[in-house]
Amino acid sequence: MPYGPSSILGDVLRDERAADVVRKHLPGLQRDMSVQCMHGTLEQVTGIVAGIRTNPAAKEAFYAELATVAETAHQPPPPAEAPAVPSLDYESADVPIGSARLLRQEGATQWRTFELELHGPAHGNPFTEVTLWAEFRLGERSLAAHGFYDGDGVYRIRFLPDEEGDWTFQTFSNARSLDAIAGEFRCGPADSGDHGPVHAHRTHHFRHADGTRYLPVGTTAYAWTHQGDELEEQTLQTLRSSPFNKIRMCVFPKSFVHSTNEPPRYPFEGSLDDGWDFQRPNPGYFRHLERRIAQLGALGIQADLILFHPYDRWGFSDMGAAADDRYLRYVVSRLAAYPNVWWSLANEYDLMWAKDVTDWHRFAAVIGEHDPHGHLLSVHNWVELWDNDASWVTHASIQRAPDDTAEWRTRWRKPVVVDECGYEGDIEWGWGNLMPQEMVRRCWEGVVRGGYVTHGECFLADDDVLWWAKGGALKGESTPRIRFLRAVLDELPADVAGIDPLPADFDVPVGGVEGRYYLAYLGHMQPRRRTFSLRPGPRYRADILDTWNMTITELPGSYEGEFALPLPGRPFHAIRLRAIED
Repeated sequence: MPYGPSSILGDVLRDERAADVVRKHLPGLQRDMSVQCMHGTLEQVTGIVAGIRTNPAAKEAFYAELATVAETAHQPPPPAEAPAVPSLDYESADVPIGSARLLRQEGATQWRTFELELHGPAHGNPFTEVTLWAEFRLGERSLAAHGFYDGDGVYRIRFLPDEEGDWTFQTFSNARSLDAIAGEFRCGPADSGDHGPVHAHRTHHFRHADGTRYLPVGTTAYAWTHQGDELEEQTLQTLRSSPFNKIRMCVFPKSFVHSTNEPPRYPFEGSLDDGWDFQRPNPGYFRHLERRIAQLGALGIQADLILFHPYDRWGFSDMGAAADDRYLRYVVSRLAAYPNVWWSLANEYDLMWAKDVTDWHRFAAVIGEHDPHGHLLSVHNWVELWDNDASWVTHASIQRAPDDTAEWRTRWRKPVVVDECGYEGDIEWGWGNLMPQEMVRRCWEGVVRGGYVTHGECFLADDDVLWWAKGGALKGESTPRIRFLRAVLDELPADVAGIDPLPADFDVPVGGVEGRYYLAYLGHMQPRRRTFSLRPGPRYRADILDTWNMTITELPGSYEGEFALPLPGRPFHAIRLRAIED
């Protein structure tokens, strides 16, 4: 039987003759995306690879020559790994119950991670053979936090107290020494700056658990925690002086253009040559990750953690269902007590051809079972938008231009974050060489239409350090303009959750709060005047915002009902109307 459109690329490339045909007809495959295509059918692959996706004749010639190669018989895939079932006799009956040594802090503060450190057994494989969790109680309330093995006989249970008061805890484990350990602690008031996790609020917006408004102004540096200390510290220093309060980042290392270096550490024991032991996470890897997350938290930055992605040459994108679930239980148990964590199931889920829709729903259930604090949870797309109607999806994470933001809000009745709208830069591909003016325009468009937009930057460099991939230093012109946008957002009335789209003429999007606040964005247009028709009654102050030169010009007087405002006749301006309070 010859190879054809339904053949899996990875199988085809294992056949020497068929691989030669692929290299001949799909020269752009290696350059574009060979790694993430291994699990796709040739029909899927030829639909996305440059040089053949829009050339029917070239596609026909490819399949015709490939049809002359007989399919090589391959060994069937190994049977799926059965989920491990921890034994009740992990420790012998002569081990006293609750005998593990407990180390803990005496007190706690609201919204600050509280940890129990238990020194217990290390025989066998504690990662898979030991179950551990604790029940935390305050009055009638009860929350369950799952523990994890941190190597060298150390187990940890982390909890994020969400109320002041006297909490109690008790552990539960199949290991006798870790079972039935109880105690109490006093949780005091939150320290200044501690506001708790971010949750969806008023349908389309966000706020912290303590009620503090949160308006996402994000950026992307996928593999910044996989670059070594020097570059990672530079990234933190850059973020410290940036306008960004959220960053999209991968848990696993990433393999793609401008991100081909080996990471300094790996998430599992083993090696690329000898294979990975997916039953044994590398605690040092995850300690490093959580240290970076804590440092982001100290800067007031949310860590939008991408749990799976297709840009993988190590095998972490296709570990099998049992290993995927085990990994999720481990990483969520480790990180759920960090207040600044968001969960993103995938970057470009629809490129992860080794997984199907049921896998993503199962992953969401695993996270829900192991995250007592209910962090935000989303799925990011490549081409096909995820079904954000799913009850467990807290907000839409979109890869598209932001023009349809208002429609997405209406469709899903959830916050919309356009997490990938393109990148300012000068690399080869169209998604990564936007002019800074266009990057800024897209951010304003998404905001005025009632959503939130994530920045990115891709400038070629001799050291191959591009912010979008590795972090480092920001070089583009959009960042200070996004700082200006954030300042405008921060000046929203204190009781306003965010900007909602408002009725407007066909040519200019307008957002704000009816009768109180209007923000109209003119984008590329350059009118010399603009007329507004508002209901009589409220009077408004009018500001002309130059979103590129970052200036605000207050017009004299006040305005009511129908009125026309003079404009400078240049692009990239916005108009702000604020009701005059009596």
